Amino acid sequence: MKKLMNWTARAVTVAGIAAASMAPVSAQTVYQVPALSDYSGPFAAIMPMVGPGREGVVNWWNAEVGAKLGVKLEMKTYDTRYDTAQTASLWPGVLATKPLIGLSLGGPDVAAIQQRLPTDKVPMILGSAATGFSWRPNQWVMSTRPTFVHEFTGFVEWFQKTKAGGSRPVKVAMFTTEASPTFADLGKGINAYAKANPTKITLVEMVYVEPQPADVTLQLRRVLNAGAELILVPTNIQQAVAVKRAMQALGKNVPMAYSIHNSPAMLQKLVGGMAAMEGDYEVHSGVIATEEDNETKKFYDMLVAKYGMKAPWHSLTTVGMSQALVMVRAVETAARKHGGDKLTGELLYKTLIDTNFTGKDFFGYSGGDIDYSVEAPFPTRDPRVNIGQVVGGKLTTTATQVPVPKLAKW
Repeated sequence: MKKLMNWTARAVTVAGIAAASMAPVSAQTVYQVPALSDYSGPFAAIMPMVGPGREGVVNWWNAEVGAKLGVKLEMKTYDTRYDTAQTASLWPGVLATKPLIGLSLGGPDVAAIQQRLPTDKVPMILGSAATGFSWRPNQWVMSTRPTFVHEFTGFVEWFQKTKAGGSRPVKVAMFTTEASPTFADLGKGINAYAKANPTKITLVEMVYVEPQPADVTLQLRRVLNAGAELILVPTNIQQAVAVKRAMQALGKNVPMAYSIHNSPAMLQKLVGGMAAMEGDYEVHSGVIATEEDNETKKFYDMLVAKYGMKAPWHSLTTVGMSQALVMVRAVETAARKHGGDKLTGELLYKTLIDTNFTGKDFFGYSGGDIDYSVEAPFPTRDPRVNIGQVVGGKLTTTATQVPVPKLAKW
């Protein structure tokens, strides 16, 4: 406990050294923060992790940083059911609370409000990866991660150098679907990358299947027979399970790579345990939620011990934590510069655009620095990807801060 208390003190110093030097503030300005969520739709199962992750960070920041700046963030949850129409219908009521900045959950709410936010003057922080179709100027939903395509091309280049020797292209197959705009965009982006980088990747096949396929054994046998040595399944849990079961049925052990939302921790109970994914990878710019003793895990432990955060140590808990950390750092920076009682959504947007937040600001909860621009609503200057792998039946950290290649729009 003494070790934890010492670390907590250090974290607070890093978080609010400038704020601590200010004179005590007698009054606080309370700002509304809408947290778009899904407690009754297709991703309801993840909210007991994402939601408390958000709350834990906000509670910590309010007590240890915001209080010294005269700022309190009051977060309110809105159940969008992960539905575009529901989000659009709720948004007028959200605006009526005069929100300062908000937390986005995913594609449906981005589609519902992205184009109206510049008028509404409410920036939103998204914990998921961005998409190619959001790569447009003047966007106000800003992702903590680069696009899924950036993340997976960074992984492919790492795999090609470290596992395929770097002297030849690695043979890759990918499973996705055209039924989802995000997953179709992934297919389009990886196809474009493969065409532009024939010395690094040979795309054996882009396999388009249903969002919830019953069986993909024939498709997987086809790509394995064609020599695929790496299978990408960055889409949903259902496709990942289907491909893994097909791999088991064929008696093969070609490595598969997943994203954070369909990670081994999410899949293990559905495929026979973590050991069934031996050699598989988890790939994204977020946290690889292993049991290793590091700064990231210590920050989580502090929120549990000191602020009663009730969420397991899980990759999806870290999604909520990371987006909340980006949000509070933006509020903190703006408050120090302009005063805690003078914050507006437009001022927060300008702060996000003008500030290069260094990776150390986030205790390991980002892939690196967070920098936004008018041209792109995700980090573009030096995005990084983290890679985990199941080894000995346990998820381990294989590589961190792996550079992501510069990509042209697809």
